[in-house]
Parts: sequence; structure tokens; C-alpha cells
Amino acid sequence: MRRSLKTLYVVIGAFTGLFGLGMLAVVIAYIVVAPSLPSVAVLKDIHLQVPLRVYSRDGQLLASFGEKRRIPLTYEQIPKPVVEAFVAAEDEHYWEHPGVSIRGLLRAAIHLALTGQKTEGGGTITMQVARNFFLSREKTYTRKLKEVFLALKIEHELSKEDILDLYLNKIYLGNRAYGVGAAAEVYYGTDVAHLSLPQIAMIAGLPKAPSTDNPLINPQRAMVRRGYVLGRMRDDGYITPSEYQQAMAAPMTASYHEPAAEVNAPYVAEMVRDYMTSKYGDDAYTAGYSVVTTIDSRLQPLAEQAVRTGLLDYDKRHGWRGPIAQVSLPVNGSQSDWAKLVAGRVHIGGLYPAVALKLENQSADFYVDGAGMVSVDWNGLKWARRFISINSVGARPRSASDILKRGDIVYLEHANNGQWSLSQVPTAQGALVCIDPFDGAIAALVGGFDFDVSKFNRAVQAQRQPGSSFKPFYYSAALEDGLTPATVINNSPVVVQDPALANIWRPQNYEKNEFGGPTRLRVALADSLNLVSIRVLQQIGVKYAINYATKFGFNAADLPDNLTLALGSASLTPLEMARGYAVFANHGFRVTPYFIQRIIDGSGQVIYSADPQVACDTCGSTATVPSGNAVNTPSPAASTQTLAKPVAPPPTPQFAPEVITQQNAWLMTSMLQSVVQYGTGAAAGSLGRNDLAGKTGTSNDWSDAWFDGFNNDIVTVVWVGNDQPSQSLGDGEQGAKAALPIWMDFMGPALQGVPQAPFIEPPGIVQARIDPRTGLLASANTPGSIFEYFMVGHLPLKTQAKKPANGNNIF
Repeated sequence: MRRSLKTLYVVIGAFTGLFGLGMLAVVIAYIVVAPSLPSVAVLKDIHLQVPLRVYSRDGQLLASFGEKRRIPLTYEQIPKPVVEAFVAAEDEHYWEHPGVSIRGLLRAAIHLALTGQKTEGGGTITMQVARNFFLSREKTYTRKLKEVFLALKIEHELSKEDILDLYLNKIYLGNRAYGVGAAAEVYYGTDVAHLSLPQIAMIAGLPKAPSTDNPLINPQRAMVRRGYVLGRMRDDGYITPSEYQQAMAAPMTASYHEPAAEVNAPYVAEMVRDYMTSKYGDDAYTAGYSVVTTIDSRLQPLAEQAVRTGLLDYDKRHGWRGPIAQVSLPVNGSQSDWAKLVAGRVHIGGLYPAVALKLENQSADFYVDGAGMVSVDWNGLKWARRFISINSVGARPRSASDILKRGDIVYLEHANNGQWSLSQVPTAQGALVCIDPFDGAIAALVGGFDFDVSKFNRAVQAQRQPGSSFKPFYYSAALEDGLTPATVINNSPVVVQDPALANIWRPQNYEKNEFGGPTRLRVALADSLNLVSIRVLQQIGVKYAINYATKFGFNAADLPDNLTLALGSASLTPLEMARGYAVFANHGFRVTPYFIQRIIDGSGQVIYSADPQVACDTCGSTATVPSGNAVNTPSPAASTQTLAKPVAPPPTPQFAPEVITQQNAWLMTSMLQSVVQYGTGAAAGSLGRNDLAGKTGTSNDWSDAWFDGFNNDIVTVVWVGNDQPSQSLGDGEQGAKAALPIWMDFMGPALQGVPQAPFIEPPGIVQARIDPRTGLLASANTPGSIFEYFMVGHLPLKTQAKKPANGNNIF
């Protein structure tokens, strides 16, 4: 008995000694390690690497830039099943332990003693947070000790919910996805709130081996991990056996998803990315900046669609260039066989790659990538006359076999009405820019047919000849110099011997190549008569015209110092032209276009807010800025569109400089209304509005086609051309034919529901009866006499003039 008690005392003493030594070791280890432990307080103000995100002015996502994809979420935003899945899979006793699992550490120690191999065993979620935020992944005893002590510190200073918040936002889950928010988007194209139970389990199974066992790299292994997570959730009581069975039977639905842009505006997004990286460097990609642009989420898709439709229509006028490839069709092929023939083919500008399978007399069957089997009838095929040259096409086809062969790889276009048609990628390019004339906010911008094919932004980078669309700027100078809309100038051949030109120049009227003799300026501008315009420029002087054009924001160095300026031989971008036309639309003020409304840093603080100069013809030092003129999306209950500014005016607004008089701007607008009422832009009359003004433009040899137009609310400029300036669009491809339809396709729906608003006549305008043949004042008895508008003091002869009865433009 004594021997047994003695043995017991020895054992107890040994264990007590070992325990004491263990505790001493722990204390010593802590004393050694503690000084090198980081402060947990850092976690309370942690800045995760979050990509740059770009939004429309109403909060719709345009793009996301950054190597790491992360969507930060608060703990309250993370659905409970997501939390339960990760706890079940990674740390079943998470809610009970103090940050470390003694059982897990002992298990890892026993494994080390038996095998001599170090493992990651014993790690809790809190220890993973310690490792992910502060430590390396090296397998050393020192690192493990630091991990344990740091986990204890974290648990002492942070709540369990705060720790999970950090963990679920920081953890790497494969394919550049950091955190559960990004993983939901990457693998399922949705947010965490809309994940199903099988999808949640799939994501919760990723932390163990996110790079190699994710569903995109190793679907089989990922399914095994999903089953493991579901089993743990069932065993821990988070889901019922029935839910477990249903989730286990669900198929794998994961696939790679790019950040889901809600509005397609890639050229604008690239402008933002370029600005942010130039200002903030590489931090722009990781610091969590959000940039709110001035882009209108309703107008931008209209602009994209209008440009694409217009370029496709242009391309069809010039013939079918044939298939992009030819393949052999498998005998007795199936849909999966045909899918392989078009798989990997790039979708360009909304066009679908397809393979021709069967040709009937006047129809054809295709397998379309992303759409399956499609039949195209004769309405979708008959346009395809063979391309011979830019000015020549072959005979009209009579059957599908005149156009296609089985095995042809082509592009198909899917119209909004559901109809399919044969198509091809246009050879020409185009651009559209729409701005608010009262503060310069860019509401919509398209820089080309497809950004992924060509990132060159033609709206802001392409310096092209504006042709006759430049005429309004020196016509405005002519009005300021004393000419009037009634001034008569001869429309007849002219030979120019200008020392600035190497050869004798014999210009022609491009858009209406005819000679009409004496012609009033209003008619000359409406019909875009070059010969009259050259004489106007001769009369006012080239240097005066160039100096005057700088009022509209143009750089004098970009304007030729010779008479070719009359035909728009300058090199200007669509955005510069939009800025110039805004001066007419806003009654004489020069605004500066801008595209960033505000910048928000990763902590949610606004670090930049646009403060644009605004046009205001009635504003004094204490005046209120107008409510704005950008066209907004109506509320569902609204019967008409409402107008509101994209950016709230600053408390003390800056006013844009007045560069031409209100009277000059109004008269020019009146003359530009004539362009769309009976001149080269008359097709715009089909929009059924009387508040539109604009000008067509065509450069030499049909290389550039323009339409620059506006109403009281928005200015929109459209350009069409080839990227090589020397390459013609083809004979007859004037601004009215190539560019105006795009402008109309945009402005029609853009202004749908927006009340018509006449251009209000300012003080200082008089109306008088004139003889249209001479431009001189006439009496009511003069045959064919009409009314014309003049600035006070600019009447052609002294006579009794009266104000118009209603103030409306009658031309």
C-alpha cells in the first residue's frame, strides 16, 4: 500500500513538474515572442486591397480594375448560411474556443511526434486571420508560436463577429478572388445574398487548396470538398438531412465570371483608369477607390447601340466580303460537334460567331456560339451583294448559295425584334459623344465599334477633318463682323490663288454640287454650300476667323491658316466639336467637358468632387444656377422625362466665360435649325421635334462624315470614318448618310418623353421682312417676301422693324 501511494505521489509530482515546466516554457516563449507581435489595433483599421471600381452617375457599375478581386462586406451583409458553412468546414468549435484549439494543437503535436512531419494542423479561423494578416506561411516553430499568441490577443481584443468579418473578406478563394463577396461574383456571377446552399458549400470548401481544388481547375476535387462541407453542416445541425440530400444531388454550376458591368462604357472606364493611375500610381488598383462618372446609365446604352447599328448599316451598303473562315463539317454531326467549330471565336460588337450548316433556296441554318441553332430568312441574307471595291458591289443574290457555303464561319446579328441576319465586322469606325451644354458633363461616349478589338478612343483621340460641320464657327464670326442671315453671297465657281496653298485651288460644293447664284447665308449654311462659305471666309479674313474660333475652345495651332479652313480642313476630335457646339446650345458660354463627378477612397470619404463652371445667361453674384439640362431616366410614374443635372451645383458656383453674345448664339442656332428643317440634315425631321439644330460635315474624298447637333438639353456629335484618314468611306457617304442616322438613332430615344423646349429669343433680336432674292428689306407687297431675324443694329437697310409676335423661329 505504501509503495502504491509512493508511486502515485511520484507520478503526480512528475506531472506537476512537467506542467510547471510547460507553463514556464509558455511564459518564456511569450516573453521572447511578445515584443515581435504586431498590435491587434491595426486590424481595427485594416485596409484591404480592393480594386478600382467605376460607376455611372446613378451608381451603375461600369468597370472594375485590379489584380485582386475583392468586394468588401460587413458581417451583417454576409448571409448566415455562409458563416455557418465556413465555421463547419474550418473551425467547428469556433464559437467556444479562445482563439486556439488545444485539441487541434495536441493532434498536430502527436502527428509530429509520430511522423516527424510538420503540418498546418491545429489552426483555427482566428489563427488563420493572424497568419493571413501578419505572418508568413513558413512552417517553423517560431511562426507557429507567434500565430498562437497572436490569435489569443486577437480574441481578447476583437469580437467573434469582427474576426469573421476580417476572415471572410481576406481569405483567398482562387481565381484572383479574395473574400466571399468576390468568390460569389467570380464563380457564380452573383452576390453572396443570392447564393444557393450547394454554391455556398462549394465556396466554403476552397480555403484548403484554392488554386488547385477550385471548381474551374479541378471540378471533381471541388465536388468532393463541397460534399465534405455539406456533411459537416449536417453533422453540426446547420442543415437538415433533407437539405443535405438535395444539395448533394445538385449539379456543379460554377463558371468564370468577369465583374458584371451593369452599363457598357469601356472607353469611359479606360479614361478613368488612365486618370487614376496617373494621379495615384499602382495604388489606384488596390486602395479601394470608387469613381463616380458623369455617364448617364440610360443614355450610354443608346449611344452604344446607335453607333453599332449605324456602322453595320454602312458596312452592308458596301457589300459582302465573305466568310471569316471555312471548316469541314463532321458527318452526322451533333450540336456538340458544331459548338466546337465556333468555340473560342471572339464575339465582336455584339455579333455572334456562327457556322453555316444547311442552305435552302432563300434561307440558311446556322449553329451560333451562345445561341444554338438559328435559321436566317431571306430578309437577313439578301443584302449581301458581293464586295468589289469601296464604290462597287456585285449583282443582287438570288439564293443563299450565291452568298454562302456549308462550313462557312460568319458573324450573325441579333436584332431587338428577335430576328437574325447575316453580318460582318465593319471596316469603318465611329464615335459619339454627348455632353450637357450647361456644365460640360459627358453623359454618353462611344469611342469605336468594339473596345476589345480596338482600344483607340476616337471620341477624344482621333483628330479628324470636321468638314462643313466647322462652318458654324466662322459663320458666327461673320455675324459678329456685320453680316446677317440675309446677307447674299454668290454661289458660283471660284478659283483660289492663295500664297499659303501650293497650287491653284478649285473647290466644289460636295453635299449639293450645284451653282445657285446669289444665296442668303441662312440657305448657304442649310445647304452646306462650300463656294459661298469660302467667300464668307475671304470677306472676314482667315486670321480673324481663327482668332474667333478660339472662343469656342479650339487651339489656333490646329486650324489651317488658309482658305481651306472654310471647308473644315482642321484636325479636331469629336469631343472638341461637342464643346464648340455647346456654346450655341447654352447661349454663348464656353464650358469644359469633364467625366469624373467624384472620387471616393477606400474608407468611404469623398476626396474629390467636380466643381464645373456652369453656363448661366441670367446669373449674377447672388443668382441661382439653372436646374440643369442633362436628360435623366424618368421615374416609372412620370408621364414625361424630367431634366436634372448629373452633378449638384456647388454652393458657390463658378460661371463659365461668355465668349459670344446671346444674340449671336441665338441667330446661329436659328440658322442651324434651318439645316434640320430643310437643309442637308432634313432627315432629322422624322424625329418630330422642332427644337433640334445641327450641321452635317463631310471631308475631302468622303473620308470623314459628321453630324453635330443639339437641343436645349444635350449636344451630341457623331463621327464616322476609317482609322486611316486617306481611306475613303465611298462615294456619296456624306455626313447626312453615314453620321446623321446614328445621331437620330441616339437622339430619338434619348429625348423620348422630354418636352420640346423652343430656343428662347434673347433681347436685342428684331424681325424684318426681306426680299429673299436680294436679302434687302421689303414691304408686305413685295412678291415672295419673307421674315428674317437680325441683331439690333445689323439690319441691311434703315426701315421699320418689328419684334416677332411669338418669338418663335419661323424658318
